[in-house]
Amino acid sequence: MTTLSAKLTFYIPHAASLKDKRRVCRSLVDRTRGRFNASISEIDTQDMHRTLTIGVAVVSGDAAHARRSLDEIIRYMEQQAEAELIKIEQS
Repeated sequence: MTTLSAKLTFYIPHAASLKDKRRVCRSLVDRTRGRFNASISEIDTQDMHRTLTIGVAVVSGDAAHARRSLDEIIRYMEQQAEAELIKIEQS
């Protein structure tokens, strides 16, 4: 069994409040969960209205499948986000 995770940090320049940030976060997380079988959650920077940090975890019996899935999720989130992906930390 292989477990991979990533920490994605997005910058939301148009967010004027935490409510704006929550809207962007909820939309991105819900769309990604609906498309992929992965664990996704906001994990950090909850009090900063222009910075969104999301954690993604993938578990698979095949390491290559886990890596492909995580890479695909990251690409999808980068394309779908109403924000700029500024940092990726993978483990």
